[in-house]
Amino acid sequence: MNKVFLIIQREYLTRVRKRAFIVMTLLVPCLIASMFAIISYMAKQQEQTVHKIYVLDENGAFKGKFHDSKSKKYVNISLPLAAAKDTVQKHEDDLLLFIPSVTDKKDSVTVYAKKKNTLSMADDIQSDLNDIATGNSMVTAHIDTMQLHKIKSNIVVQSQELTETGAKSANVGASYALGFAGAILIYMSLFIYGAQVMRGVIEEKTSRIVEVIVSSVKPFQLMLGKIIGVGLVGLTQFVLWILLSTIVTQLVGGGGHSGQPSPMTTFTNNLGENIVYELSCFIFYWLTGYLLYSALFAAVGSAVDSETETQQFMFPITLPLLFAYILSVSYLFQAPDSPLAIWLSIIPLTAPVVMMVRIPFGVPGWQLGLSMSLMVAGFIFTTYIAARIYRVGILMYGKKPSYKELAKWFFYKE
Repeated sequence: MNKVFLIIQREYLTRVRKRAFIVMTLLVPCLIASMFAIISYMAKQQEQTVHKIYVLDENGAFKGKFHDSKSKKYVNISLPLAAAKDTVQKHEDDLLLFIPSVTDKKDSVTVYAKKKNTLSMADDIQSDLNDIATGNSMVTAHIDTMQLHKIKSNIVVQSQELTETGAKSANVGASYALGFAGAILIYMSLFIYGAQVMRGVIEEKTSRIVEVIVSSVKPFQLMLGKIIGVGLVGLTQFVLWILLSTIVTQLVGGGGHSGQPSPMTTFTNNLGENIVYELSCFIFYWLTGYLLYSALFAAVGSAVDSETETQQFMFPITLPLLFAYILSVSYLFQAPDSPLAIWLSIIPLTAPVVMMVRIPFGVPGWQLGLSMSLMVAGFIFTTYIAARIYRVGILMYGKKPSYKELAKWFFYKE
């Protein structure tokens, strides 16, 4: 085991001391902080922008009935259509709402602007028009609109989760965000750090350094040390990213505008008491998923002489992970308890991504226990297979192996 620890130490220290590791560790939190700052700035600028909407109403039924808001101001005009268009062209944020004398036909009302208006602005104007038209129809039908406005309700549904200690907020928004974030982080990191293991194996193999190394340690020890060493590098970087991102976003958020909490504070508060449980599950599935896939990546690296030769072996390995990711972000987050989601969260090759989508919504203990047990068993099994291929492939040069050749390597005796 001392030899394995020495390999782990070498892999870890060599990588964390690299300039690229330090730069990326510091750069990512800064990018996250910049993202929050840009979003906050753009939202503030959007709030300050007031669109002047000139209303040319040939119908007469809408005149004087539009209500201004923070983002738009209606101005009634009585000009020819051509002159009204010239007025709008003087300012980019101005719009012209042309209402013809007959509005029964579809698409009869038109909004003119110097630049393309946003979908939200078009929807707001359309909503205002329909509200006024509905009010006019009610008056024509002798319906008391004032009475309708008085009795109109504004019910807001609040999600509550029933627990043994009572009802508590379900925090659906935070659950969605955490599920997506966990799935995306695991999906990306398995590729990034798994590829680092494969690249490291190829470099040592092509430089013939491995021939010297295997004279002192067994191929299995070398592979295990490399996998664990790179995994610790990834875990270190993740922990630093989380800590630095939290600190930086708090500083940039400054507690939020007008005494409002920053986005990071709000998100953390919404997660509440489940944050430790969910982060623990994330770390477990990240580690076991990384160990499982990096063993396969190491086997691929040992079987080829360059990265260009890895494609034929990489596709079948990464396909389950890609399949799980696409399903997770498109369907499974809407049906976390469906049979497909349950099975994919138990199968080791897809569990790291799919289970992160399910965990925020609550997973039965037996399903979580079974999934974790199979993840550990899957890592041991893939490591065993990868080690048998690795011990032969690491010393093979100048030959492109096929799947049949890999199977032969697996059955070679020590």
